Amino acid sequence: MPSETGYGTHPELPELYDHIPLYNSRRDIDFYVDLCRQSGEALELGCGTGRVLIPAAEAGCSVTGLDQSKEMLARCRAKAANLPAAARDRITLVEADISRFQLSRTYKLAIVPFRPIQHLTTVEEQLSFLRCVREHLEPGGRLVFDAFNPNLSMLAAAIDPNEIEDTPELSLPDGHRLRRAYRILRKRPAEQCNDCELIYYLDGRPIVQSFSLRYFFRFELEHLLARSGFEITALYGGFDRSAFTDESTEMIFVARRQT
Repeated sequence: MPSETGYGTHPELPELYDHIPLYNSRRDIDFYVDLCRQSGEALELGCGTGRVLIPAAEAGCSVTGLDQSKEMLARCRAKAANLPAAARDRITLVEADISRFQLSRTYKLAIVPFRPIQHLTTVEEQLSFLRCVREHLEPGGRLVFDAFNPNLSMLAAAIDPNEIEDTPELSLPDGHRLRRAYRILRKRPAEQCNDCELIYYLDGRPIVQSFSLRYFFRFELEHLLARSGFEITALYGGFDRSAFTDESTEMIFVARRQT
């Protein structure tokens, strides 16, 4: 089975991404859109196909969406073209690396939904990302992002060589059939990384996306934020703004740029 990284080789992936129920029904959308609505403007890093960006623009927020994948941005742009003109005009899209970008302005709010930070596998990349975001925030501006809270028993468990289905077969609007599975190929605990694959089956044909995923622990992220000139103002354990506890599956950080 051929293995690919990113979205460039398989043009189907950005559209298939939009049909995954785990993504399009994820409870973070209302949380981030509410933040954008309150701020009136936002910078979204890792905006992808516009899963959060488009609802935020529809809610009246001016959003700059930044992503490294031109294919995901093309999908976002095509979706935005169907919006009313007022919402469409509130969207700006930028192709750039979230850890190395330079825009000509600052923002009141930067959001990073659905764990892009976990694709930054080295401390150097993580610090570059945070410092770059800080440079693009007004004094007192906020950074809000999420990461999963690591499950220690799952991290310690032996690797299952079998694929694990996360999306049972469904019918797409164009009549094609899609299902998806994932598997962990390798665990690298010394680096706090897992090498993973997502396998999209489109009419039975496998399309494989390979990537490394970094996991973080709470105080590691707190120290990274402090080193980068941020003050944490809230830590949630869920997108309902519930407190972070031992049972929380999410870590949602709200941090303020220090002057």
